[in-house]
Amino acid sequence: MTAVEQRIQTVCLLILSAVAVAGAMYWLRPVMIPFVLALFISLGLSAAVDFQCQRFRLPRRVALLTTFVMALLAVPLFGSLLAASVSELFTNAPAYEAHIGELIQRITAALPAELRALTPETAFERISQVSVGTVSGVLLGTTNAILKVLSNSFLVFIFVLYLFLGSSGARKAPGSTWAAIESRIQSYLVAKVVISAVTGFIVTAVLWILGVDLALAFGMFAFLLNFIPSIGSIIATLLPLPVVLMSPDISGTAAALAIAVPGAIQITIGNFVEPRVMGDALDLHPVVVLMSLIFWGMLWGVLGMLLATPITAVLKILFEKLEPTRPLAHLMAGRLESIAGSEL
Repeated sequence: MTAVEQRIQTVCLLILSAVAVAGAMYWLRPVMIPFVLALFISLGLSAAVDFQCQRFRLPRRVALLTTFVMALLAVPLFGSLLAASVSELFTNAPAYEAHIGELIQRITAALPAELRALTPETAFERISQVSVGTVSGVLLGTTNAILKVLSNSFLVFIFVLYLFLGSSGARKAPGSTWAAIESRIQSYLVAKVVISAVTGFIVTAVLWILGVDLALAFGMFAFLLNFIPSIGSIIATLLPLPVVLMSPDISGTAAALAIAVPGAIQITIGNFVEPRVMGDALDLHPVVVLMSLIFWGMLWGVLGMLLATPITAVLKILFEKLEPTRPLAHLMAGRLESIAGSEL
């Protein structure tokens, strides 16, 4: 068998293996999503432990205890804030529905007679019925999503507990593959958490000053969606739009600012602050990041999109360690000259 035939056979086997692994990951997603999520959470907690040991000279056991206690306190705090936001949404639902009806009535009354198949009164009645069902459906979907997250949180907690405590005393060889994965992912997670927290805080403050309902909830979503490159910032910017349009107490200027200011914040942090802070931490080409978002989003949904970037970075490190897949790692980094210089 010639070298060319051997490489073709290797590529075909890699493609078949990738398809088989993707099918297995989709079939095992009820277990794999909590496990992978817990794995990255444990890496982030390990970075917090190392920071306390190095900065405050704490014993490792004390740092483990303080980190675990803070993590346990953060989960119910986040859940209570989210529950309060949903409760506020339920409370304000009648006012939102009435405001939607007023807006539709004004728009219908302003249309020319030849473009208006319904009278304003009939349109108002129908839109009111639709709005009730729409708002109820949104509330039901939000509640179901929260319940789904809470139902998986116990499994995530168990995985985090075993991964975090099991790796706390393990020593990694400086040049090992896992040491490279841990170092790169921890750097990415620490920088991303800090930047996302600053983004969420600023968005919350701006929306609260403008008088937008659910400002705290939109700030939390801005924090979470910032982990989805490019697409997440767009969704976080447009997310308050329905509430802004439905709120009767918000003026037109405040409504425009509620979209424009968070959008400017997302653009500034995403294009100027984040590249300077993070640099090229993951060494991935933007096209590869976008393709990974689509791929993992198809397999695991929104959580797959949240985890897509670090998962792809881990795969790239593994590809770099293997000779047959090293050109693929160079391709993922956008180093086409390295591929051209290698034997293909």
